[in-house]
Amino acid sequence: MLIWRATTVEVVEASIVGLDVDAIVNAANAPLAGGGGVDGAIHRAAGPELYAACQQFPEVEPGVRCPPGEVRVTSGFLLPQKYVLHTVGPIWFGGGQGEPETLACCYRACFAEAERLGLSSLAFPAISTGVYGYPLDAAALIAAHETRVFAERRTAPFRVVMSVLGAEFVEAEERALMIESRRV
Repeated sequence: MLIWRATTVEVVEASIVGLDVDAIVNAANAPLAGGGGVDGAIHRAAGPELYAACQQFPEVEPGVRCPPGEVRVTSGFLLPQKYVLHTVGPIWFGGGQGEPETLACCYRACFAEAERLGLSSLAFPAISTGVYGYPLDAAALIAAHETRVFAERRTAPFRVVMSVLGAEFVEAEERALMIESRRV
């Protein structure tokens, strides 16, 4: 666990759907249609109402309800969390097509929504590191940096949980947080 100002940051090896937080972040796809990995697990746990709610968002272009780097918010439905923040991370094409900035935007947008909703806790998966192919260490560094930037401007208590599965993911997230904490 790490504490930056009033924000507690922890890395847990656990399914994001069972965490005791106000909201969870879904590493969604652009149509908000559910899928595999974290997205599929969240949709299964939340029930069919989540899919129906996601389909209520208008398409901003054909097949896109949430462009990469943005966020859409739904109820948690059958989940223990009040909200699901759906964000679409970038597909990795080698890093030269704006992927780092888009991934950073995902975190910034989710933190902004958390503040708008008055939340006191939020859990993130390792956005874009699954089928989107973002390199784990690089993604973890972006997550850690954006979390620190968020924490440094807060005065009210807040809890951020990085929820990952597998020792490799835990180690990458913890390593990135330690690197970022040295920059303070």
